[in-house]
Amino acid sequence: MNSLGHIYVVEDDESMRSSLARMLKTYGYTADIYASPEEFLEKSVPVSPAAILLDMRMPSMSGVDLQKRLVDMGRITPIIFISGESMSHEIVTGMKQGAVDFLFKPFNLDEMLLALTNAVAKDRENFKKIGQSLSLRQRYESLTPRETEVCALLVDGLMNKDIAVELGTTNATIKVHKARVMEKMQADSLQDLVRYMIALNE
Repeated sequence: MNSLGHIYVVEDDESMRSSLARMLKTYGYTADIYASPEEFLEKSVPVSPAAILLDMRMPSMSGVDLQKRLVDMGRITPIIFISGESMSHEIVTGMKQGAVDFLFKPFNLDEMLLALTNAVAKDRENFKKIGQSLSLRQRYESLTPRETEVCALLVDGLMNKDIAVELGTTNATIKVHKARVMEKMQADSLQDLVRYMIALNE
């Protein structure tokens, strides 16, 4: 059976760790458990789709401190905080840093499974966007310097004959460059090309 996703459990309470790991595997997830933020930073290997179940309060480092470390490292795996008490400033900080949910102990199973479903779906979507962005960047970087110029002028709305004047060449030559730009960028229309260039610059 295919896994629904991979869950990292970072929790200093041993019985809670074990209980969560068993529960996750029962419901179709793979799971790795870590007794401390330091162990997670040292041993975890990034995979996708995944989510992190992160205890807010641990002796050596708080959940939001670990979250900040991960953000600084460029790891964008969605985080669900689990906490025994609600501290509004921690919740605000966690949300600002990109947490997708908070579960307050004792939380029920349905609540946890819903949060995990949403977090893993978010990670899957993030991974897909990164893949598309890389592919788009690679396509753009395959353009020659002249094709890059033609691409920019097309997106600016210039007609072939205007581009020819701008670049000091012939209309026929611009037609060839335009065809190569559209082919390399995998754009079926000028609207597609404009959308792709907007996406590249976001």
